[in-house]
Amino acid sequence: MTTPTIDLMHRHGSVRKYKPDPVPAELIDQIVAAGQRASTSSNLQAYSVVATTDPEKKARLQEISGGQSHVGEAPVFLLWCGDFNRLQQVCRYQGYQVEADYLENFLVSAIDTAIASQNAALAAESLGLGCCYIGAIRNRPREVVEIFQLPELVYPLFGMTLGWPVEPPLIRPRLPLKAVLHWETYQVNDLSLLQEYDRAMIDTGIYKGRQIDRADQDPVLYGWMEHTARRVSKPSRSDLRDTIVESGFRMR
Repeated sequence: MTTPTIDLMHRHGSVRKYKPDPVPAELIDQIVAAGQRASTSSNLQAYSVVATTDPEKKARLQEISGGQSHVGEAPVFLLWCGDFNRLQQVCRYQGYQVEADYLENFLVSAIDTAIASQNAALAAESLGLGCCYIGAIRNRPREVVEIFQLPELVYPLFGMTLGWPVEPPLIRPRLPLKAVLHWETYQVNDLSLLQEYDRAMIDTGIYKGRQIDRADQDPVLYGWMEHTARRVSKPSRSDLRDTIVESGFRMR
């Protein structure tokens, strides 16, 4: 059994080449409003979205994001932020003090933001638009805070490019369902499941020339397993906690 919504979900792929045609502001409104209908912890709605079409801002974001050309070329860039500033305003008005010192509330804002953004991405794709998540804004989050003048208790979590695709995106295989769906108790993955997925990803050709930073040690087949192992075995954005704390989340 399937539905048009499920079919649309299975056609998802990141879009990194966009037509120059603008995206009407009313569509951005519609997409973000659809994001707002997502589940949210205790109805806190602890997120905000900053949209920009400004070429200078997008050029700076492209540089921050490691030179990813689609960041500068996409007609619209959405910055998704965890937001407790609005809740701080509510607390002050009601005579309370907002509690942002604990990890739980930062997680609430990050999870709310992620769920809302996925709703928005699905809405965008249903309208014929394409999108790509940009986690690389966390390379230099202090600069992102400055670009968008984010106040206390608002933290940039990720970006999203948005526009009309030049061509349909590559739909990458996902891990076998048996690798991620566990019944009753967690089952450690059989290595053969991961090897099966590795071969499927190699067959797509997406790893050709990507991050081959140990040419003398590269395996004959460079695929998802080697690529992923290299990614998660290296320190990454080690100053993130400091910048989160600077934004007002104490992370106890």
